[in-house]
Amino acid sequence: MSAPIFNTPDVQDFLRLASGLNQDGGNPRTKQIIHRILSDLFKAIEDLDITPDEYWAGVAYLNQLGARGEAGLLSPGLGLDRYFDMRMDAEDAALGVANGTPRTIEGPLYVAGAPVVQGHGRLDDGSDTAGHTLIMHGTVYGADGRPLPGAQVEVWHANTKGFYSHFDPTGEQKPFNMRRTIIADAQGRYKFQSIVPMGYGCPPDGPTQALLNQLGRHGNRPAHIHFFVTADGHRKLTTQINIDGDPLVFDDFAYATREGLVPPLTERSDEASIRAHGLSGPFAEIVFDIRLSALVDGVDNQIVDRPRLAA
Repeated sequence: MSAPIFNTPDVQDFLRLASGLNQDGGNPRTKQIIHRILSDLFKAIEDLDITPDEYWAGVAYLNQLGARGEAGLLSPGLGLDRYFDMRMDAEDAALGVANGTPRTIEGPLYVAGAPVVQGHGRLDDGSDTAGHTLIMHGTVYGADGRPLPGAQVEVWHANTKGFYSHFDPTGEQKPFNMRRTIIADAQGRYKFQSIVPMGYGCPPDGPTQALLNQLGRHGNRPAHIHFFVTADGHRKLTTQINIDGDPLVFDDFAYATREGLVPPLTERSDEASIRAHGLSGPFAEIVFDIRLSALVDGVDNQIVDRPRLAA
C-alpha cells in the first residue's frame, strides 16, 4: 500500500490548480464541481489503493460507454436517477409540499414532438401482432382536487420485444409508434388504446451490463409506461407505472418502482366492456388517475433540463 499523500499541501495545491481555481477565466460553478469530483477521486485512489491498471481500465470503460451511447442507461442502473428523486422528495417535505402522484425517473428514451390528440387516441399502429390490446384511462386532478381540463399527458412505452420507436435496433417501428401527447377533455379525462408493453434488459454485450455483472446484478426492467403530465399552475410530473403482475415489478434494475405506481391490470372479456370501448375482442384495462402538485412560489422547482431526442 502506498504512503498517504492526499492531505499534503502539494496535493491540495495541485487539486486547486487542476480545477482552475487559480485562474480568472472559466465558469466558477464548473470549477467547484470539478474540484470536488477530482478530490473525491484522488481520495478514492488513495483509500482503496487503486492501481494504474485499474484506473486505465476505468478510462477504457468510459470510452466504451460513450461509444455505445449507454451513459443514460447506466445512470439509473447505478441509482443516480433515483437519488435525484429522493432529493426532490426531501425538498418537498422540507417545504411542506404535498405530492399527489409520485414522481419517478424519466429514463433515456423520451422523444419530443409526439402527435397530439384530443381526449383519447391510439398509441400503437397495429404492426406488433403479438400485442395484447390495452385500454388505459383516468382523470388528471389539480392540487385542489378538481379535474384539470386541457392537461397535457405525454405517454410512451415499448413494444412486445421491449423496444421503443426511434431506438428500435430492428428498424421495425415507424416514428412515434406508441408515443402520443393527449390533451385531457373538459372533464380532465385522458384515454388511450395501445398494447401491453413488455419489459426489457440492458444490451447483454454492452458496457452497462458488463458493470452490472461485476456487481452481481441483473439489468432487467419490468414492463412499464412513461408519462410527462403538465398543466397551467402546476408542476410538471415525471412518472411511470409498472404493469401489475410482471415478476420484476419490485426488482427493477433502474429502481423506478414506487408505491402508488402499480395500478391493477384487469382483463376484460365480457361483451359489454368490449363494445363499450369499440373493440372486437378481449383486452386489458388500467385505470390510473393522476394528481398534480401546485407551483412553489409560482415556480416549477422540479423541471429537469437534460438532453432529449426530438424528431
